[in-house]
Amino acid sequence: MKKELILGLMSGTSADGLSIALCEAGGGGLEVKAFGNYPYPAALQVRIIAAKDMAAPELSALNFELGRLWAGMVKSFCRKHRVPYKKIAVIGSHGQTVWHAPGKKGHTLQIGEASFIAEETGRPVACDFRPADMAAGGEGAPLIPFMDEYLFGGGRPVGLQNIGGVGNIAFAGKGVKTFGFDTGPGNSLMDTAVCEISGGRLAYDKGGAWAASGEADLGKVDQLLDAPFFSRRPPKSLDRSEYTLAFIKKHFPGQLNKKCAGNLLATLNLFTAASIALAFRNFAPRGAKELIVSGGGALNPALMDNIAALLLPAGVRVRSIAELGIHPLAKEPACFALLGWLALRGRVNHCPAATGARGSRVLGKLLR
Repeated sequence: MKKELILGLMSGTSADGLSIALCEAGGGGLEVKAFGNYPYPAALQVRIIAAKDMAAPELSALNFELGRLWAGMVKSFCRKHRVPYKKIAVIGSHGQTVWHAPGKKGHTLQIGEASFIAEETGRPVACDFRPADMAAGGEGAPLIPFMDEYLFGGGRPVGLQNIGGVGNIAFAGKGVKTFGFDTGPGNSLMDTAVCEISGGRLAYDKGGAWAASGEADLGKVDQLLDAPFFSRRPPKSLDRSEYTLAFIKKHFPGQLNKKCAGNLLATLNLFTAASIALAFRNFAPRGAKELIVSGGGALNPALMDNIAALLLPAGVRVRSIAELGIHPLAKEPACFALLGWLALRGRVNHCPAATGARGSRVLGKLLR
């Protein structure tokens, strides 16, 4: 296929902003040409995280509010990078997940009305990717392994870890039937703790400074890893609602304060790292000796150091996807640009082995 410009949008489970990636696709490759991240006001982030408990009228209003907001952000992005709308073949928007419950009678909901993006740009928009996978018996997530196969399927076996609100991993490479699954908490527990301790003034542990200043409770980490999810075989997926303020209060009573901040963040950081290392050790295919990390967690040195230390005995190299020329926050929006591009052409755009779907499908609803 000829090379075309495509745009991808991602608002992750951390609900801290919209990431936009301009990519060039075609010829079996995908290149990120430009990337931008548009933070949300703190009050909006709080509302998005609380959306799972909203009544229908309030949820409907938030759906349209996000759609209008994202359309404006797309406009700003295209202006900044001097990209005329007419040059964009398609826009892929994942939407904002407010509920994800996999299973036999599972259901999922992503909001952020894409009609406003289509109206602003006049371009085709692909959205709402997860339901078709779930209708085919899949968990609706993770969807990123498709891109991992697209980019890394012909090389040496490798693990690809994304750390957003929730962590997810994929394994791809020559001779490997690509598969992936959610690993456990990503940034969600750490972000929630920081926000609570700082009274909403801080959204995350910048540079992993708090975590680096404390001492992790190794016994608590081992206890948390005893949860049934971590021993389950994939496919398996999680929602951010698994790792909330209630989770922290239950397992770390009396520790959401500045006095305990260092030790609490050190423990939550190690818990996230340990869940990732456990997933790699338990399920990596033979020959996989590298883990490439993307998402906001790749920007946390304390977290990256913990993952590397835990996988060092197994001889596994851990590095950021930035070393391959892709900004850690650009991978997910680039993926949905790719999924949207293939949906526009009626081509398979997911990895059934990662989600548990009965077979290959074309995911996404198209607005033209």
